[in-house]
Order: sequence, then structure tokens, then C-alpha cells
Amino acid sequence: MDARPPAPLRPGDTIAVTAPSSGVPPTLQPRLDLAIAGLRRRGFEVVEGVCLRDTTDTHVSASREARADELMALLVDPDVHAVIPPWGGETGIDVLPLLDLDLLAQCDPTWYVGFSDTTTTMLPLTLRAGWATLHGSNLMDTPYAPAPGQRRWLDVAMSEGGELTQTAATHHRAAGWDDYEGNPGVDEMTLTEPTRWSLLEGESASFAGPLVGGCIEVLSPLAGSPFGDVWSWAQVQEQPPVVLLEAAEGNAFETARCLHGLRLAGWFDRCAGVVIGRTPAPDAPTLTQHEAVRDALDGLGVPVVLDADVGHQQPQMPLVLGVPTRVEMGPEGQTITQDLTRRTASA
Repeated sequence: MDARPPAPLRPGDTIAVTAPSSGVPPTLQPRLDLAIAGLRRRGFEVVEGVCLRDTTDTHVSASREARADELMALLVDPDVHAVIPPWGGETGIDVLPLLDLDLLAQCDPTWYVGFSDTTTTMLPLTLRAGWATLHGSNLMDTPYAPAPGQRRWLDVAMSEGGELTQTAATHHRAAGWDDYEGNPGVDEMTLTEPTRWSLLEGESASFAGPLVGGCIEVLSPLAGSPFGDVWSWAQVQEQPPVVLLEAAEGNAFETARCLHGLRLAGWFDRCAGVVIGRTPAPDAPTLTQHEAVRDALDGLGVPVVLDADVGHQQPQMPLVLGVPTRVEMGPEGQTITQDLTRRTASA
């Protein structure tokens, strides 16, 4: 069955900020402060977790026990309506054995927002706890205005339900990120390069199903584990899922290996289509990123979208994982429509 979207966010609701993976060093905390202030201007209460502001110059915000305990406490707290990390990180996988997913399955869902390494903890929330999660800009990127035809993650979370359609961007960022240390107040994306979604085969396609996925480098190690069993989850869905994947930084050889591994683990055995995000990750000497996708996914018999607006190269289209999703590809444009109708656990 479809995952359960949380209740719409309302001004006055509490948003918690914690870093289940990497914390924010002092040099980038002015950007963090600005992003939090923006949420407060929108009328939200914001609480900071202990596992957030990094003073140790390490790749994690705290011990794995402290990070897992804080994340669990915030997710089960009925007075917290959204949890958003500042960004992803590197080894958020270490908290997974410490999360009580059975308990979370019994709780009303809370908005859990992010991408990159955050999808390590988002995926089992959908597969095991039945929560819809929000794949979108992390907190540090929240001050940016969205690309035309797209929404802020906050606006998606505030949606009253029903269908929400977003359209493909016309331009993307060339490379890299803005300098948050030198310019912590930057709020306009630099989108200079023409872009267009395409299909691995053909010119047009339409497919639909519950959306699942995230960052390929951090999710592929979960395949075959109790935290990434997409094959079993797909078997009990009313419709075959739409699989969403994006590469952060690994070269095309790594992308090919990860995609092959997911295919061997059954991620695509019952799927309606695949959406691959645009990536800044490099090609390999004898293999491009697009060729890596073809090498691993050729012959699936379902549409495969390339260069979608998700992932590590702005703009980032916020998409709710676990809910019914329709992808439309054609010469006249490319859109993604999601059904955000709230359903009870028994519906």
C-alpha cells in the first residue's frame, strides 16, 4: 500500500533541525542561522538538536548512539511536525541498526526532509515504517527561490493534499555550489546551462506508481539488507513503483556498479519506470554517466528518464517518496504529478 504522508505543515508548527550524519562547522553556521531564521519568518517554531553544530572537525555530528537517539526522539514526538537535517554527509548508515522502525510504523508520520546521505535513513522509513518522506533541498539550501514551475520543499509539505504537478527546468547550474562561507545570504540559484530531460529510448513516455529511491552511492549498500529491500516492498504495492536515483560524485564506473547491484537485488524487477537525476559526477575514461545507465539498465522494458531535476546539481525538484507519482515525458514538456492525499494506516 502507499506510504502515509504527514499532515500538512502549518504556521506555528515545530520544525526540528538535527544532523544524523554530518554536522555544520563554525565557518558555515552563519548560513545555518540564516536558513533557520527564514523558517521562523514563515511562522514556524524551530528547535535545534544537540547533534547539529560541529566543533570537532569530524565527518559526523556526534556518536552514532547520540545521533540515532536524537533522531528517534524527534520523529516520535507528536509536538514536532517536521525534521530536517542541515545537509547529508558520509556515514549516516551507522545509525540504521539503532532506529526502532517498528515503533515508527505505529506513529503518525512526521515530515522528514532531505537528499544525499539523508536518503539512507529516509528509505527504511518508507519501506519499513510506511512513512512518506520528502526528497528535496536540505536546510542549508532552503533560502533559494525555486526554479520556475517547481516548488520549495516547504510549500510541498504545506500542501493540503490532492494532486501537485511540477515541471522540468529549462536551465541548470554548471557545476559546484555557492560559497556559503563567503556569501551566507545567497538566495538565487545560478542556472546558466540549458537542460532537458530525455529518455534512454524513445521520445515520449508516461508511467506511474509509488515513488522510491534516493542517492545511489548511499542506497546501493542497503540492497539486500533489511533496510533496503525494495523488491519485497514492490510486491505489495498496488502499482509497480517508480524508482528514483541520482549520483552524487562517483564516476561512471561506480554508477554502473551501483546500478548493476540494485538490478541484481531486484530493485527493478517490478517497476513502472526509472528516473535518473542529472549529476555533476564525472565520466570515466571509457564510460560516460549516460552510458553507465544504459550498461546497467538496458533491456528493462520500462521507460528510463535521464537528467531529471533531482540530486546534486541545481535545481532540485522536491518530490514525496512513497506516494503515487506520474511522470510525463514528451516533446511538449516533462512533468511529475504526485497525489498527496492523506490516507489512514488502514486505507
